[in-house]
Amino acid sequence: MKACKQFRAGKQTRIKDADAEQKPLSSGDKIKDREQVAALAAEIAVLQEMLYAGQQHKVLVVLQGTDTSGKDGTVKGVFNLINPQGIQIANFKAPSTIERAHDYLWRVHQQVPQQGEIVVFNRSHYEDVLITRVHDWIDDAECERRYAQIRDFERMLAETGTTIIKCLLHISKDEQRNRLQERIDDPAKHWKFDMQDLEERKSWDKYQALFGKAIQATDADHAPWYVIPANSKTHRNLAIASILLETLADLKLKPPPAKPELKGLKIEA
Repeated sequence: MKACKQFRAGKQTRIKDADAEQKPLSSGDKIKDREQVAALAAEIAVLQEMLYAGQQHKVLVVLQGTDTSGKDGTVKGVFNLINPQGIQIANFKAPSTIERAHDYLWRVHQQVPQQGEIVVFNRSHYEDVLITRVHDWIDDAECERRYAQIRDFERMLAETGTTIIKCLLHISKDEQRNRLQERIDDPAKHWKFDMQDLEERKSWDKYQALFGKAIQATDADHAPWYVIPANSKTHRNLAIASILLETLADLKLKPPPAKPELKGLKIEA
């Protein structure tokens, strides 16, 4: 079964801790799995070069998940071989004063891919229907309006040539506790730890429910959601690399046509 089908979410998706531990693509050997990720990353890099050369397609990869779910690790593990000319990483943190003075999609639209480019959203516009709802900064009615606006936004991107891949990096509450504790216990990782992470963790169940609602409200064939079991960092990368490679292959990318004026041209000594 293709990874795109195996991890595809749907209208009945529920986010359950037990599912985060699954590793359906694993060989059972972590070293072999890492080698497979590296091989997939190399294939992705080849296809990305044709994407960049052809200047016809645009690809947006959305990485969404709780704190410590592995968004940065995915970028390092899956996209590390891509030519920097053809990829951009957009990190969405708390909005600035200028960003708050605009509509919530304003800063997002500025980061979408141009022709021939892959853009990876490290967090995304979905924060505006997650943390905002967890803390009651918006009510249910406004959340539903935003779901509708996000659907329209993503449909517009798709209709103007953007291929969208949305991945929820799904870890369990116990796994998050382990990863946060690791950051606390290792002074070299203190820079990764934020006390606010502990406050957000108190709303774990609410976040999981809202992830499910957001997926149900915004999953579409032109903007599919994939729920990635991410307790295993290696399997997380294996799943996302497989989905991205299958998606790029479906674009049937080819090098641009040869230039007739170069036929027979010889460079003088």
